[in-house]
Order: sequence, then structure tokens, then C-alpha cells
Amino acid sequence: MNQIMIGRFIAMKRKEKNLTQEQLAEKLGISNKTISKWENGKCMPDYSIVKPLCQELGITITELMDGEVKENNSIRIFDEQQIIDMLERIQRLEKQKQSLFGIMLIIMGIAMIALSQSFSGTNFQDFISGLILGLSVGEMLTGVYIIGRTIKNH
Repeated sequence: MNQIMIGRFIAMKRKEKNLTQEQLAEKLGISNKTISKWENGKCMPDYSIVKPLCQELGITITELMDGEVKENNSIRIFDEQQIIDMLERIQRLEKQKQSLFGIMLIIMGIAMIALSQSFSGTNFQDFISGLILGLSVGEMLTGVYIIGRTIKNH
């Protein structure tokens, strides 16, 4: 799956149907910014929107994933439901990866707090301790943000 090819294909098919990004977005119940992200290859359509998108564009799911129109007699390795199931699993794994990254940042932040406690005494050591403490708080907040954003988008 090449996101850029798929995005260009979506744009081409949308234009063939004489639809603007806003019109297609309205038909699918999403924002036109989402359509723009697809067409620029920044992200893939969510598995839940793939069938309605293909219906609106008059293409098959296989054609969407290949980023080009296929001949009727071409051999297909996967059927359309398998492709949607695969997209769902990929997107679920991506969200799990983001959640794990957030959790890892929080754990590293906690470890850095413990490390900052070992520095004390001189002014320089107190400075290093404060610096590590600040970095650990920032790291934990970033982890919480990533987890929150992942849950919100779920």
C-alpha cells in the first residue's frame, strides 16, 4: 500500500465524479481536511469509511488499495473483506503502538524523577537535579498527551 499513490487515486476519482473535497466529505460524514490528508498521502482512510468511500468514487476496495483501476480479469490475492479486516488490524496496532510509546514515556519520566533525587548537595548538583526533574515532568506530560490523543481518536 502506497499512501501517496492511493491519495492521488482518490483525488483523480473524486475529480472524475466532479466532486469537491467538501462535497465528498459531506457525503461521507467527515471533514474536508480528512479528504485533503488522504489525497496528500498524509494518512489512510479509516477502515470504517473505506466501503462508503469506494461506493462514492465508483471503485472497488482492491482498486483503492492498489491506487489504480484494475481490469476485470486481473487476479486478486485478497477479497475485499480481507482487505478491510487487514486495515482494521493495522490501524488497531498503530494505536496500540502509540499507547505503548506514551506509557514508556511515563515510565521513563518516573525513573528520571528517582534519578533526580540522587543529585543533591552543591549548587551544580541541585541544578542538575532540577533539570532532570523538569525533563521528567515534561516527558510524563508528553506521555499522558499521547495516550489521551490515542484514546480520543479510538
